[in-house]
Amino acid sequence: MRLILILLLPLLVACASVERLALPAAAPLPDGALTQSAPPPGARVDHSDWTLFLNRYVAPDAQGVNRVAYGQVTQADKVRLDEYLTALQAVDPAALTRDQQLAYWINMYNAVTVDVILENYPVASIRDIKDGPLSIGPWNRPLVMVAGQTLTLNDIEHRIIRPNYAEPRIHYALNCAAVGCPNLMNRAWQAETLERDFAAAEHEYINDPRGVRFNDNGGLILSKIFIWFREDFGPNEQAVLAYIRTVADPDLKTRLQDVRRVSSYKYDWSLNDAAAGF
Repeated sequence: MRLILILLLPLLVACASVERLALPAAAPLPDGALTQSAPPPGARVDHSDWTLFLNRYVAPDAQGVNRVAYGQVTQADKVRLDEYLTALQAVDPAALTRDQQLAYWINMYNAVTVDVILENYPVASIRDIKDGPLSIGPWNRPLVMVAGQTLTLNDIEHRIIRPNYAEPRIHYALNCAAVGCPNLMNRAWQAETLERDFAAAEHEYINDPRGVRFNDNGGLILSKIFIWFREDFGPNEQAVLAYIRTVADPDLKTRLQDVRRVSSYKYDWSLNDAAAGF
């Protein structure tokens, strides 16, 4: 069995590498108006309705995976979520400070994702929400308009956040409604607590089996996040491993000390639905 796993190792890693190539490059939109920062204190953005929604419908399961009770969302709360997204789209990001912008875009991405799930629920995975035979999900669907620009989820992640903010921990904040994703917080992201929440989310995911674990033969398994977006964490796999060690708890760090390669990259795309998690 061990020999079979060793022989399959290059194939498993290659598959994850192919998926990486299919992702959009981190390239900014032609017009930088959406990411120009205002001087402090910046405009005020009210995320209280989003926090109320998350408080009401997000809770951890026994394994610590934050799940969303999509099937319990009332019609009134669906309307309130749509009103929140409408209010976000009326905000001029150029009037916000850098940290306000990051909180704004994270909340926008996560709230839009939840809204898409609700519109298509019940669904087993976000990847089942397709726009055509070659579609792998709703990420290229025009969903919001900000400062006159129509945006997709891919635009927000790969053309606004990743190329403009130099913040790799964004991958622990953006939630794609999958079990394998870092947790959706049960409150909105806020500029005032941005650094603390980034650090907490990073630590939580790396020290969770969804982020880093070992198989029965001692092989290292990483989340596909670390190969999909490898350049955000380091120039190569060894640099990514070095980074992970800096965040790992003592026991995990010790176990990682002599690891020189990743056996495989995995990711659970099943919906983070509370109905399936308890």
